[in-house]
Amino acid sequence: MTRIDVRRLLVLPAALVLLGSMLGSVCEDEVIVEVERPFFEDPPAMAVGFLGYDEEAANLTVCGNCHIGVQSEWEDTAHADAWQSLIGSGSAQPFCENCHAVSQNGNLTETDGGWATTQDSRYHDVQCENCHGPGEAHANNPDASQPIAQASVGLDLDTGCGECHQGTHHPFVEEWEASPHSGVVGFAAARESCAPCHRGQTSIERFGSNADYTEKFDSEPLAVVCVVCHDPHADNNEHQLRLPVNTTSIETHLCSQCHNRRTAPDPNSSHGLEPHSPESALLIGEAGWFPPGADIGLGQIRGSHGSDANPELCATCHLSEFTVTDAATGGFAFSATGHLFRPIPCVDASGIPEGFETDCDLAPPARTYESCTGGPCHGDQQAAFSALTAASTRIQGLADELEELLEEVDPNGEDPGGEIDPTNPTFTVAEGAFFNHALALFGNEDFGTFSVIGSSAHNPFLMEALLIASIDVVEEEYGVMNSLGVVDWDAELQMVKARVGR
Repeated sequence: MTRIDVRRLLVLPAALVLLGSMLGSVCEDEVIVEVERPFFEDPPAMAVGFLGYDEEAANLTVCGNCHIGVQSEWEDTAHADAWQSLIGSGSAQPFCENCHAVSQNGNLTETDGGWATTQDSRYHDVQCENCHGPGEAHANNPDASQPIAQASVGLDLDTGCGECHQGTHHPFVEEWEASPHSGVVGFAAARESCAPCHRGQTSIERFGSNADYTEKFDSEPLAVVCVVCHDPHADNNEHQLRLPVNTTSIETHLCSQCHNRRTAPDPNSSHGLEPHSPESALLIGEAGWFPPGADIGLGQIRGSHGSDANPELCATCHLSEFTVTDAATGGFAFSATGHLFRPIPCVDASGIPEGFETDCDLAPPARTYESCTGGPCHGDQQAAFSALTAASTRIQGLADELEELLEEVDPNGEDPGGEIDPTNPTFTVAEGAFFNHALALFGNEDFGTFSVIGSSAHNPFLMEALLIASIDVVEEEYGVMNSLGVVDWDAELQMVKARVGR
């Protein structure tokens, strides 16, 4: 190696220059001496081209000598402290080391290398090469090779995040594969308006990332893989998320970037009479059709789950982390990471959470309400179940009553013709009420069943108010009445408002 490393210019300060002058030197200015030294030390032969650290104590990677911006951001990530976190855990085992050091894990290298073959401390921590692969060839001739990381995730892959972020203690990929995020691609990924949420490549771009990865220009869409939400290069937000989740502002909340779609009816869209992904707006009281005369304004009925008492909004319930212990021994059995994104999952006989495809009784212990307890939340799991049951019973009853009225107003439902017609741009009272009914039952096959459980958890007070107001205005507009007979729906609405201080 003959390159000169400009980071190592020897600068003689003015004090030494003055000393030289006193000794008879005629120099009056600062002297700069360029010291030629290798750009990097050749890695051990058994390292198969992994370079590792240039200065371990300073967390300076060899890659960072050129990629200064990425280096400075990476230094603040948990990856830059991965080795010490393992040693400090008190439970370090040799089989853990390759995921806490530069090795063949996570990249396309097919043979062992780096720490796995050398045990050299220059390979401590999860550095650039863990994902990008050995950097020696690129450092010697940058134009000839470009080690680019992969973004794909899966237990069947021997590269990417999943090669390390799996297993009983941190089964991120196992849970992710059983979650809806692993399967959101489809025909929607090909539509320009849908791609920001249904095509992983577009999602990454929308968050401002211009990083290269092997699938960046593939025609095949990525799902919502790890790097859609997590930034592998920087720690600008907790858990290296691209946007925060510890905020009650849905404008900046990470989940809300996708889970805040068609929150109100759109008569100009053929799909506009049903919500699409309204969860965030419902949480803060801004989803639904607000019937005329109901005196309900945007954001005025905000449930406790959408309040400052729940500062992480969606993440509190949908990213529940807890440890499962063995019933017989009391020892560790499983660590749930919350990456099923299922807030009250069914659990198996051991207490391990199961995916959305598994249905079970709503009550514990068939389901765990772990995410609902602790802090300012419900006192215990039974209390959380009781609150959900009470809210969903009220909302289901109102939804059934509104459905009965709408069937009387328009027996054809969404089919063309009648008061509920998505092909007719003229918006009707029945269509507004229809939207609220769909909002109450919002769900899909990926996220469970079509039931009121979701709306009852997101904002039961607003949902109840919208349904009551919808029943009232439909009866008045169309002169119909359901099987309950005469009910003072305005009085019912006032009681709901009184419960939330409206």
